[in-house]
Amino acid sequence: MVNADKVTVTGRKLQEKRYRRHSGYPGGLRTRTLAEQLARRPEEVLRMAVRGMLPKNSLGRRQLLKMKVYAGPDHPHAAQRPEPLRLSRRAEVGS
Repeated sequence: MVNADKVTVTGRKLQEKRYRRHSGYPGGLRTRTLAEQLARRPEEVLRMAVRGMLPKNSLGRRQLLKMKVYAGPDHPHAAQRPEPLRLSRRAEVGS
């Protein structure tokens, strides 16, 4: 996925939707609104949305690892470049 920073939402979700994380220490609950999360880490917004839709088992965890999310249009992946397979005439006939 590319252009994660250009995600749009309807309604008052930018102010009302909260992302929560806990440090593990007493009183360690931290919250951010969707607007703050989009400003800091827009990739995580999409990753967490897809994570909620995946199965909650080892298959879902593996699928999430395969997903790549980037804030802008630039990414390090190159397109596949298939090359035609040259066959001899005798192999095409099936003899």
